[in-house]
Amino acid sequence: MGTPQFAVASLDALITAGCDVVAVITAPDKPAGRGQKVNESAVKQYAVANHLKVLQPEKLKNPDFLKELEALKADLQVVVAFRMLPEVVWNMPPKGTINLHASLLPQYRGAAPINWAIINGEKESGVTTFFLTHDIDTGHILFTEKVTLKGTETAGDLHDWLMNKGAGLLVKTVKGIESGRYSQHPQDHFTEGVELKHAPKLFKEDCLVDFNQPAEQVYNRIRGLSPSPTAYTTIDGKVLKIYNATFEVTEPGVSAGAFVTDNKTHLKFTTPDGYVSVTDVQLEGKKRMGIEEFLRGNKF
Repeated sequence: MGTPQFAVASLDALITAGCDVVAVITAPDKPAGRGQKVNESAVKQYAVANHLKVLQPEKLKNPDFLKELEALKADLQVVVAFRMLPEVVWNMPPKGTINLHASLLPQYRGAAPINWAIINGEKESGVTTFFLTHDIDTGHILFTEKVTLKGTETAGDLHDWLMNKGAGLLVKTVKGIESGRYSQHPQDHFTEGVELKHAPKLFKEDCLVDFNQPAEQVYNRIRGLSPSPTAYTTIDGKVLKIYNATFEVTEPGVSAGAFVTDNKTHLKFTTPDGYVSVTDVQLEGKKRMGIEEFLRGNKF
């Protein structure tokens, strides 16, 4: 069960490892873009190309869907970047339903763990497999794998690393369940005396850059929202998306939120403790470009 590209790597790894995938469940097709062309999920495209049975229920409690799901007689269900399942679905297989989550649980439960780990400047991240239960992202942990962060990665970079790490971890988990060689660890064991950080869905207001924050925090937010949903500010009344930047801590010459530029090589926004220099941007109505190309066509 999965929808975006992140889930394709896991599905491919399971197939490559010889797992018997009896069906793929993914989001219904939907029109997208200016021409409202019907858009199939990345998981569906992979499944069709590999001749796998595909189910696309609008509602997961639909009796016809439940009947079809039961008829598959799956031993185990695997969820990667899908949606919240009702108990009648996750409790159906005899060996349960497992989920791959892109964080080191119990930290960063929620819809956007990759983004929030970068926004918060974490020094490590990782992937976790766990059994689904009633409350989202709270089931017993099976396996984890960590990655070390340098502090310069974007959410896109971490997404790709965890997509591939997670695929391997998922195969290890499925093989472990198949052979009976696994153990379960309640998440409560990891929460005592620890401040839990959450990963709620991101909205447009989360993407507006606040240059009243310290330079490093602004830099981390830009990285954590790149390439999507993308940090932004306004310049001369137009929206400027920011995909990447650098920062320096120094005594700023002007108040926070102002910008300085030589109109050739740099565009720096001031913060209370320094500057954030944007390096990869997109002005509304224009294409994405590096800062030097941007400044050749826009003078301030």
